Amino acid sequence: MENRMRRLLFFIPLALLLTGCEDVQSTFNAQGPAAHRLAHLSWAMTITFLVAIVVMWALIGWAATTRRGSLDEHEPIDAGGGQQWITFGGLIVPLVSLCIIFVFGLKLLASFPLHDPMNQVAIAPDIQIIGHQWWWEVHYLNSEPDLNFTTANEIHIPANRPVTIALESADVIHSFWVPALHGKVDMIPGHENYIRIEASHPGNFVGQCAEFCGAQHAHMRILVVAQSPDEYNAWEKQQLKPAADPSTPDAQAGEQIFESGSCSMCHTIRGTLAGGHVAPDLTHIASRQLIAANSFPNNTAYLEAWITHAQSLKPGAKMPDLTQFSGVQLRQLIAYLQQLK
Repeated sequence: MENRMRRLLFFIPLALLLTGCEDVQSTFNAQGPAAHRLAHLSWAMTITFLVAIVVMWALIGWAATTRRGSLDEHEPIDAGGGQQWITFGGLIVPLVSLCIIFVFGLKLLASFPLHDPMNQVAIAPDIQIIGHQWWWEVHYLNSEPDLNFTTANEIHIPANRPVTIALESADVIHSFWVPALHGKVDMIPGHENYIRIEASHPGNFVGQCAEFCGAQHAHMRILVVAQSPDEYNAWEKQQLKPAADPSTPDAQAGEQIFESGSCSMCHTIRGTLAGGHVAPDLTHIASRQLIAANSFPNNTAYLEAWITHAQSLKPGAKMPDLTQFSGVQLRQLIAYLQQLK
């Protein structure tokens, strides 16, 4: 028993240390103006509940250690008394605490006015994101139509600049949540919601669909890449270009395989015959850090595994297993995809 307690005391600080890891999604790891304001409320709630827990355990300890005397010294069970403790500790304190948190929460919500249908406030979103089972369709919008382009899953934004995002769903209810930048906003079929995010510095910020949306809900991750203005402008300029022409024999053969097979029926690669709209746009897939809605690294091994046995990596996804390719054809197809930067 003593050894078990020692192990427990060892793992508690270790667990607390791990909460500082980069990929941990925490409301306390605020990296943007909106997230900082939400973090203040999170800290207030956490401290309030910790104080309540300490007081509760102190009272329990006091009750457990206080000498009670013999049964002859106690009043009958129906004698009454103690109601003021129940009223104060069980009703007044929780009610006041919850009301204070509720008021602060409403005040915080009012500080993020993005859409006011009563006053018909017009919103011009910079990005439109559509949630699918189980990936993110990302449209970059501009007043000039020829400057619009589409990507998937990896969302790039300029650092230190607010970005307004329109959120929609193509199927079931999803929820957009990047805790380091903002709170959760639901994506409801037939209804458009809005969120404004801003990163205080360049970096990668991970998020997650926060509403259970089916079997692969856990593999519907978000990656927001905040860049310096110059880096973002260079990335945007590259994304506006059509797909690069294959320059090697393997890549040229891979393009033919892609266009003549089932790949082109689901995916779009701008500048080619592939024009499917069922699955993510792959025009610049090689520029993305991750694949399969940010679930796996974008490298040769995972690309091959995803193409040939997607259902083993993400069961239930609409990407079927494509086992018809020979080893040479698969190598050529990968060579083509990896030069789409």
